[in-house]
Amino acid sequence: MSVSRLHIELAAPVKAAARSTAIATAIAAAFSLPAAVHAQSSADTSSPTADGTLPAVRVSADKAQLPGDPAPTFGGGQVARGGDFGVLGQQKNIDVPFSMTTYTSKLIEDQQARTLADVLDNDPSVRTAYGFGNFSQVFIIRGFQLDGDDVSLNGLYGITPRQLVSTDALERVDVFKGANSFLNGASPQGSAIGGGINLQLKRADDKPLTRVTLEGTGSGGLGAHVDIGRRFGSDDQFGIRVNQANRDGETSIDGEHRRENTTAVSLDWRGEKVRLYADFLYQRQRIDDGRPTVLVSGDIVPEPPSATHNYAQPWTSSSLEDTVGILRAEYDFVPGWTAYVAGGARHTNEQGQYSQPTFSDTGTTASRLGVPHQEDGTSAEAGVRGHFSTGPVTHFVTAGASIVRVDAQSAFTFSSSFPTDLYNTPQVPFPPTIGSGGNLAHPQTTALTLLRSVAVSDTLGFLNDRVLFTVGVRHQSLHADNFDYTGVQTEAYNDSATTPLFGLVVKPWQNVAFFANHSEALAAGAQAPSTAANFGQMLPPARTKQYEVGVKYDNEKYGASLAAFQIEEPFTFTNSSNVFVADGTERHRGIEASIYGEPYKGVRLIAGATYINAQQLDTANGATDGNRPIGVPTFIFNIGGEYDVPMVNGLTLTARWIHTGPQYLNATNTLSIPAWNRFDLGARYATVVFGKPTTFRASVLNVANKSYWESTIGGYLTQGAPRALLLSVTTDF
Repeated sequence: MSVSRLHIELAAPVKAAARSTAIATAIAAAFSLPAAVHAQSSADTSSPTADGTLPAVRVSADKAQLPGDPAPTFGGGQVARGGDFGVLGQQKNIDVPFSMTTYTSKLIEDQQARTLADVLDNDPSVRTAYGFGNFSQVFIIRGFQLDGDDVSLNGLYGITPRQLVSTDALERVDVFKGANSFLNGASPQGSAIGGGINLQLKRADDKPLTRVTLEGTGSGGLGAHVDIGRRFGSDDQFGIRVNQANRDGETSIDGEHRRENTTAVSLDWRGEKVRLYADFLYQRQRIDDGRPTVLVSGDIVPEPPSATHNYAQPWTSSSLEDTVGILRAEYDFVPGWTAYVAGGARHTNEQGQYSQPTFSDTGTTASRLGVPHQEDGTSAEAGVRGHFSTGPVTHFVTAGASIVRVDAQSAFTFSSSFPTDLYNTPQVPFPPTIGSGGNLAHPQTTALTLLRSVAVSDTLGFLNDRVLFTVGVRHQSLHADNFDYTGVQTEAYNDSATTPLFGLVVKPWQNVAFFANHSEALAAGAQAPSTAANFGQMLPPARTKQYEVGVKYDNEKYGASLAAFQIEEPFTFTNSSNVFVADGTERHRGIEASIYGEPYKGVRLIAGATYINAQQLDTANGATDGNRPIGVPTFIFNIGGEYDVPMVNGLTLTARWIHTGPQYLNATNTLSIPAWNRFDLGARYATVVFGKPTTFRASVLNVANKSYWESTIGGYLTQGAPRALLLSVTTDF
């Protein structure tokens, strides 16, 4: 069992560039030769001049896209037309049999998105909540919870900052919808069931950049962000990108204070055949008096307190410090073939004092949980990708291997319970410790996870690649050692499984693609609880199966997609013989629709809707068969738009409507929260100040200051954030 899950129980892209100028000119000349010959044969200017010389022929060429170059964007630049598909590498969305949306740094800047959750507020397939008892962000994709520990960074698992991720150093956010163990391997915590999230760090662009942003909030928070990018060398082969951001101040929740610091440095070198990358990321976050989640014990769901009210205790806090380093190399060893190797490491230091209220019919209580926690994560991958043909059939072949190791060290202290109140919250002195576990000064290893896998695939292209059929397989070994807080090993889990992939893309027209896939997700088996006869036993690897069909449209200015899916995850319970088993199924059937880009000049959209018919099947004695799983709404949608005001050059107005349907809080479906709506408004004005391009931005989130429970995922309540005013000014020097 992982440390993050032990906490729960205790609490209860890279943009590269062109080849050398000479090679680009030669390629351009080769492709332009037929046109040049035709021009000379049909135009009078092709005749020799008086001195007997031929007129000059002008040759030009666009920058060639290299392996690893990010896909271009739709109109407005906020959503990309492709992304990083794991072992398949950078691909255009219309060419792959999967559903994915990629949000860019331009969207992050335009919307003043400070956290990963702010970015994913745009996605109609994703909702966000807090982790159990702390302030980590978890993401619900197609109705399944994705833990922050299972978000990948530059394509690598295990090295992303824990719990919270700042956006200042991010170039793109890839949101993959559906089971994805073949593409990325099994995630460390095993929660990548309904989808996955990959973050790409910024790298130096061809154009020099010196950008300064000053920020403020209506609650008094202040911040600054400096983003500098340069390329050097005779062919701009050396690149450096530096991001430094600091924020400090009160949030719109009463008494809640947040402080963060992000430092990121990216170096790259690009040659004719070799590309080298190095990334360094340091992130530190501090939350004081943070509003927690709420447990419910009884038959009544409490009404949400006022939007700004804080039912936290003043001594609660969370300090998160992450240091990350990543190296990557790519080598084009023959035309059309690229080999790559990448590795990364992360060290996390975390200190937290948490207090999660439990609401019941007879009153509300809470206790204190102190958690010193450290983690060391390492991750590596290597592989090869290439193209070849066998007669009229083209092949895109990939082969890769990966390894992820996470060493989690933890300890804890806790207090007795004390009375509190969600609406008139008393301020309780720091409760004394009545119990502890582990070495508080130097936490020992409590969970050691090792994941190793190999994968191969072949995408066969027929009819000039209008039909693409992908077949692949990944063999994954999962090893997990758990230890108690005295260092005694309690579990040694070692198992393996093979997950297949089948995908089909049919493009009857250039801008339209029909697709279908069968894919799987893989996780280590769940551990039997203390109440079961097989207490402590870990079940075999849990295989989640997905079937999906859909259609995509891409005309470069805007895109749209429609997909229908079914995901079946093994459902665990203790049977009538008091044995913990995985005999049941949680099945999600749904339809997703979305549109993004600029369908009309000056009007941009990011909108969509998701319908999910989720059921529990084959549960213990059929007690909850047919019921909806916890935290899964039936219907959600997002409608976000931008409008460039024609009468005022540079002025853009923005608006967004987020809707989430009712959610059940328990498996018996006797407790639930109502549907909720959130409305956001904003504006930005791009102009020139003292000869420098400058953009002023203002956003109001939750304009109505509505109080609502946002999520019940995990079986607890997360309250939605109150109204927040965000202001910023960005200048390019």
